[in-house]
Amino acid sequence: MKLAVIGGGSTYTPELIDGFARLRDALPVSELVLIDPAGERLELVGGLARRIFARQGHPGRITWTGDLDAGVDGADAVLLQLRVGGQAARNQDETWPLECGCVGQETTGAGGLAKALRTVPVVLDIAERVRRRNPDAWIVDFTNPVGIVTRALLGHGHKAVGLCNVAIGFQRKFAKLLGVRPGDVELEHVGLNHLTWERAVRVGGTDVLPELLAKHGDAVAADLRMPRSLLDRLGVVPSYYLRYFYQHDEVVREMRTKPSRAAEVAAIERQLLDLYADPALDEKPELLGKRGGAYYSEAAVALTSSLLGDTGDVQIVNARNDGTLPFLPDDAVIEVPATVGGAGAAPVPLRPLEPLYSGLIAQVTAYEQLALEAALKGGRDRVFAALLSHPLIGQYTAAERLTDELIAHNREHLTWA
Repeated sequence: MKLAVIGGGSTYTPELIDGFARLRDALPVSELVLIDPAGERLELVGGLARRIFARQGHPGRITWTGDLDAGVDGADAVLLQLRVGGQAARNQDETWPLECGCVGQETTGAGGLAKALRTVPVVLDIAERVRRRNPDAWIVDFTNPVGIVTRALLGHGHKAVGLCNVAIGFQRKFAKLLGVRPGDVELEHVGLNHLTWERAVRVGGTDVLPELLAKHGDAVAADLRMPRSLLDRLGVVPSYYLRYFYQHDEVVREMRTKPSRAAEVAAIERQLLDLYADPALDEKPELLGKRGGAYYSEAAVALTSSLLGDTGDVQIVNARNDGTLPFLPDDAVIEVPATVGGAGAAPVPLRPLEPLYSGLIAQVTAYEQLALEAALKGGRDRVFAALLSHPLIGQYTAAERLTDELIAHNREHLTWA
C-alpha cells in the first residue's frame, strides 16, 4: 500500500508518522512519500520519519520529494495537510480582522475566508493532478477550512473525504473522564466542520452525557473556556470553535491583548525543526503536543484503512449531506457520523435538530457556499457577499472594510486581484 502526504514537510508530520508506525496492523503501509516544495524542511522531517519507522520496527519505505506528480504516482491514498502562504499568511488572518472588531481566526470569519480563497484553487489543482496520475486514489483532506475544501473537491468529482480531529479529541477526553476505553465511547456529533455539538455520549448504548456534565461539567467547561452555566443550559457540549460565536466580543478583547496563535506556532516550529535536525532523535518530541492537531494520526489511519479496506464502520467525517440534514442543500458538506467504505462516506440518519443549532448551521452553510463561489470565480463582490453573510460579521461597513483588507493582504495568492 502506497500513501502520499502533500504538505509532508510540516512540523506536524512526525505525529502522523508515529501513528502509521504504531497502527501498522490497521494500515499496512509499504511505501510512504512525503511531498513538499520546502526542501530543507522536508529533509529534516523525512529523516526523522525514517528514524521513527526504524525505532518501531516498521518495514515500510519512506521517501520524500518536491515533485508532486512523481510523488503521487501509484498512491492508493493521498493525504492533504498543506497551508498556502504558511504561518505568515495565518498570522495575517488572525490579526487584520481584529482591526475591524471581528474575530481573527484561520478557519472562521474573515480570516477563514481568506484561507479558503488561497487554498481552494491550489487543492483543486493538486486533486486534478492526482486524478490524472491515479484516478482510483482516495483524497483525505485535513487542510482547513475542511468543510469548504471538501465541498470543492466533491463538487469537482473527486474521491474525497474530509477529516477533523475535534471529534476524536472529545472521544478521548470523555473516555478519560468516564474511566472507559476510547473505543467504548460513541458520539452523536453533528454540525459543520468547526461548528459542531456533541448531543449524546453513549457508552454501551446508553447516553451518559447528562452524567458527564453533572460530574465533570467544570472540567469540560474549563477545557472549552466556556461558562459551566452555558453547558448546563444547552445540555450538549459545543465544539470549542463555538466560543467565537457564543462569546465573540470577549474573544476579540482577548485576542487584542496577546500574540496571535500563528506567532506561537511559528516559535514552536522553529524549536521543533532544531530538534528534528538531531540525528539521535527517533521519536516524536513532547513539544509536538503543543503544535495542535492531537489524535489526527489515529483518525487518519482509521479513515484511510476503512476507505481502502471497505470496512463499512462508522466514523465522524466531513461528507456530502444528501438529505441527512433536510434544511441544507444536498451538496453541502456536514461533519457527522458516517458509514465509511470503498464507496466513500455516507452519513447515518440523525435525529431532527433543534432550531438553536439548525439555524446557525443553515447560515454558516450559506456563507460556505458563497465562500466557495468566491474562491472558484473571484471578484470583490463575491468576497463582500460571503463576508456580509457570515454570522460573525453581518454588517455592511464591517464587510466593506474587511473585503478591502482581505484582498490587500492576499493579493499575491489571488489571480484575479
